[in-house]
Amino acid sequence: MHLGALFIASHVLTSGSVRETARRFQLSPSTVSTAIHNLETELAMKLTERASGELATLIASGRVLEGLEPIIAAIAELGQWAGHDGAAAGIDEAWASRIPVKIVTMERFLEVADQGSINRAARRLRLGQPQLSLQLANLEKFLGHRLFERQAQGSVLTEEGRRAYQIFMAISQAWNDLKSSADERYRRTARSLRIGSIIPTGSESWVARCLGTLVSEWNARRNNNAISLVSMTADDLREALKSGRIDVAILDSVFGLENFRHRELLQTDMVVIAPPDSTETSVADLVAGHPICMPSPRTGLGHAAMAFSYERAPNWRLRGQDITAADSLPVIVDLVANHGYVSFLGRVSAMPIADKVRIVDLDEHLPMSYHVAFNHRKAAADACTVIIEVAARITSETVARTIMPTDAGARETAA
Repeated sequence: MHLGALFIASHVLTSGSVRETARRFQLSPSTVSTAIHNLETELAMKLTERASGELATLIASGRVLEGLEPIIAAIAELGQWAGHDGAAAGIDEAWASRIPVKIVTMERFLEVADQGSINRAARRLRLGQPQLSLQLANLEKFLGHRLFERQAQGSVLTEEGRRAYQIFMAISQAWNDLKSSADERYRRTARSLRIGSIIPTGSESWVARCLGTLVSEWNARRNNNAISLVSMTADDLREALKSGRIDVAILDSVFGLENFRHRELLQTDMVVIAPPDSTETSVADLVAGHPICMPSPRTGLGHAAMAFSYERAPNWRLRGQDITAADSLPVIVDLVANHGYVSFLGRVSAMPIADKVRIVDLDEHLPMSYHVAFNHRKAAADACTVIIEVAARITSETVARTIMPTDAGARETAA
């Protein structure tokens, strides 16, 4: 990391805006974005995310800002010493945001100072002596101060060099404190098995029960990999699996995941869920008499429902403007149970909420499948096997007559 990039990233986390930071420091937005991205990479931590086109800082950014405070203070001192102190803020922000000095260069300077010899420091750092000498010369040129007196017995810090030593030591210690926390997080993350699932309809849904049983059985077997769980939309699950943020995804479609291994988890069929006090007996009458809320077409369930409405029931209002899309199943269930809406679910998801909604069969059987997709980790494949076993056991308890869990020979594909 360059000192300039740390200064830029600190301002982004403070202001919450890439564009405002770019305007203030007269930099391109891409330069500012790269600075914050590099800091996230170095710390193995997500600090920002895009929400509706705007940058949002995450909770972790507050702790990082605190850790950066000694570095920003040291940069201000460095600027003052180098003749770049600002009139009002106490620091020349344009200069500070463009400091090209890397932290590794400062640490090499500290090593030479501690060893009292460029040759000894080069051997300890496993660098060539000419390369290290050139880096020190460039550092002196940038700061405008001579840092070492070259003597026969070695290199001795000048008065300016001693001041630089204090500043660089403060930066190095603060950075290493930040990095040590990141390294520990990385070790925990590397051991953790990250499992993502579609959002359950509730605590009694097959997804929630399946994951609960998985954690219980996984920990009982004393596996080395701790399990970390997260629920999100099917669209987000695909992106998270592709980016490596999760290792296993439970979802209702493997579209776009052809390069990942995947297995069919269970089969079911689509049904309509209706308000408990509704009296209509046909799907057409339910749709004609109630507002509609359904998962978006980005999900496997939403896509299947839309395809059904367009291809098999062209006269339904589903072609109209009065459909609410919601990728949160608990919200959909609440709209149906308490606000008079109708929606579509897989039967396996609808059965556990049969006390809250009416389940109405479609005129034609429309099969659906749920899947687990996973990456190359052995722990991910092991978890998938457990998930499939648990799902078959749980769903057979309540909906055995409508669910056909896949057997042990479930199809598996690998890129």
